[in-house]
Amino acid sequence: MSSSATPVTSPSDRPAEVGPGGERRELIESHEPRNIIVLAAFQVMLRVGWIFKTESVIMPAVVDAISGAGWVRGCLPVLNRVGQSLPPLFLAERLRNSRLKRRWLFTTTLMGAGIFAILAIIWATVDEKRQPLMTVGFLMLYTLFFGITGVNQLAIGTVQGKLVRAHRRGRLMTIYGIIGSIGAVTAAAILLTRWLAIPENRGYTWIFAFVAGGFVVAALSLLALFEPPDEYVVTPRRTPRHHFSNAWQVYRHDRSFRRAANVSMLFIGSVLLFPHYRWLAADQLGTSSTDMVGWVIAQNIGVGLFSPVFGTIADRHGNRIVMRLEIFLGALVPLLAILMASGLVPHGGDYYWIVFVFLGLVPVTIRTIINYTLELADETEQPRYLSTMHICLAIPFVVSPLAGLWLDVFPDESKYTGVCVLFGAVSLLMTIGGFLTFRMAEPRHLPIDVTQLPDTPGESLS
Repeated sequence: MSSSATPVTSPSDRPAEVGPGGERRELIESHEPRNIIVLAAFQVMLRVGWIFKTESVIMPAVVDAISGAGWVRGCLPVLNRVGQSLPPLFLAERLRNSRLKRRWLFTTTLMGAGIFAILAIIWATVDEKRQPLMTVGFLMLYTLFFGITGVNQLAIGTVQGKLVRAHRRGRLMTIYGIIGSIGAVTAAAILLTRWLAIPENRGYTWIFAFVAGGFVVAALSLLALFEPPDEYVVTPRRTPRHHFSNAWQVYRHDRSFRRAANVSMLFIGSVLLFPHYRWLAADQLGTSSTDMVGWVIAQNIGVGLFSPVFGTIADRHGNRIVMRLEIFLGALVPLLAILMASGLVPHGGDYYWIVFVFLGLVPVTIRTIINYTLELADETEQPRYLSTMHICLAIPFVVSPLAGLWLDVFPDESKYTGVCVLFGAVSLLMTIGGFLTFRMAEPRHLPIDVTQLPDTPGESLS
């Protein structure tokens, strides 16, 4: 085991020789406007495809079509987060050592398209959808997709950290937030309504195929990205224990990261509720599948509204204040859903779309967390920090199936009580997370404490 240690400070405080060379940085900055446009186009196309598989509406509806059990719905968030967390942890070092990070982004985007192409074929060829084998197969493909997505998100963050300066990342989020919302909402309004109206859920074949097509177009847009190659570094063989120890060292020894991770873990419980928002409206308000289109559109309009607002604030004042505002606002969403479904609001089903507008805060907040994490480390350490943050975001989802089971144990006449307890608890945890942001540092304006990250056992293995 090596006895060396790596100091971690604010990127602005590090000596020039630690970061990229001056000429290389000038080259990257000269191509930054072009790369912002290309990355925005990539995110827009990804977003247009993603709206047809939203985790708050479409995928829970698919599960209800093949199973209907609350515990199966409850599995979606945990499979989502575990898939997005473990593969990035194991592959972060390989991504860091690769010469061209965009290749990872291109490949994983195409792999995600392949998963949905397979789903489209299965849905078109299997007549009896409501069977255990279909449920198991869907959950396996769902997990595989989010394993790929986790590496894809790691690559997005790494490419963005390499090619876009910190004070321009909010601008990037603004561009793809607005244009992506317009494109996604237009596609959903024209196509999703028609496909969801096809009898016997046969429209999901077209929905899955559209997702695959959107991802393919997004991948092809990356061919226009300019990225200077990095020096090739051979990646040693590592054990799983090494990767987990590596993540633990970041969490344990970097106080600024640890505080941000604690806040993020309290916030991410909001995603745990995603499969249950649609069920709550259907069970308490009698909504139908046709209402889902409006909710999907509302959520993406929310993303389009919140992205430019918080992106601009982040560029001017840093990501810490943005995280604080987003989390406090997000904590109100579960309470709003409970209120709408309570019967206290006349015609609550007609206004339930408002809940989904504010659910648009969730992906915007996750992006803010990623941008904040990027500023805690220099370019060479960013994949390590991002993969560690993904692991932290996965930890709360261990209890996700229990949330579904919690609702299943209540009889039909009192399920709303169970919903109130579950949604209220998540709202409380998010509020606590919002207050904990006052203990976080702003890496753009304040120096980060110099911290020693010891090498982990097995680091010298080859």
